Amino acid sequence: MPDETNWTNRPLDYEPPEIDTSVPHSARVYDYILGGKDNYPPDRAAAEQMLAAWPGLQTSMRENRKFMQRATRYLAEQGIDQFLDIGTGIPTSPNLHEVAQEIIPNAHVVYVDNDPIVLAHAGARLTGTPQGRIAYIHADMHDPDAIFRSAELNDTLDLDRPVGLSIIAVLQFVLDDQKAYDLVKRYLQPLAPGSFLALSTVTTDSSPKPIGSVVAEYTKRGMPARNRTRDEVQPFFDGLQPVEPGVTLVHRWRPLPGTEGEVKDSDVAMYGGLARKA
Repeated sequence: MPDETNWTNRPLDYEPPEIDTSVPHSARVYDYILGGKDNYPPDRAAAEQMLAAWPGLQTSMRENRKFMQRATRYLAEQGIDQFLDIGTGIPTSPNLHEVAQEIIPNAHVVYVDNDPIVLAHAGARLTGTPQGRIAYIHADMHDPDAIFRSAELNDTLDLDRPVGLSIIAVLQFVLDDQKAYDLVKRYLQPLAPGSFLALSTVTTDSSPKPIGSVVAEYTKRGMPARNRTRDEVQPFFDGLQPVEPGVTLVHRWRPLPGTEGEVKDSDVAMYGGLARKA
């Protein structure tokens, strides 16, 4: 009997997407700055230029990762047992499913990304508890309709029940604000009442000049990025019920006891928030 939990099973004529290592990719730059090894010289060169422009970038990325983990833990503690993670990136432990399944061992998680290197590592690294279930969809986040039609999603998630939708550190690559707002709404529309949106994206509010240099470096390297003010991030949550403290720099969102003040605002370039669909 085939293993239905193994989403890496492919037909014999399946041809994996080509990984272009000649140009930097945002997921691999992120991996390098977080200390990962799944990157190539163009990714490392781009990352080093960005770190030279703003050494706080590493702190910011790590705090963004911690925000995802705290938001996931909060949702699992509220009883959310299924998650949809858009733009998951190269798996870095603890992943979203590890956080969720620590609290709810039978939690179901669907990861989505369009980077072939993420696909290459998904089978080996995205493994969870025996009780739970994990699926990976190699897809473009700009096509939510295809994602919601996929067998991987529909075999893993029950959209008649609440879902934790996670869109972490990817919307800065959607340059047009209205397109970005509409994209989030398209992901929320099929989800049941009681679902949640966890979201983070880049800002220069906290340290305009150095962070602006990093955004410019992304653009120069073929990865155009858009920073947003708090007022521009807030509309992503329109019509939803915010979870305190609302939209804030990610390190200020429900920090672990005893960690307050460990990180300076000027070293964080991400706004984040969590809100509930009524």
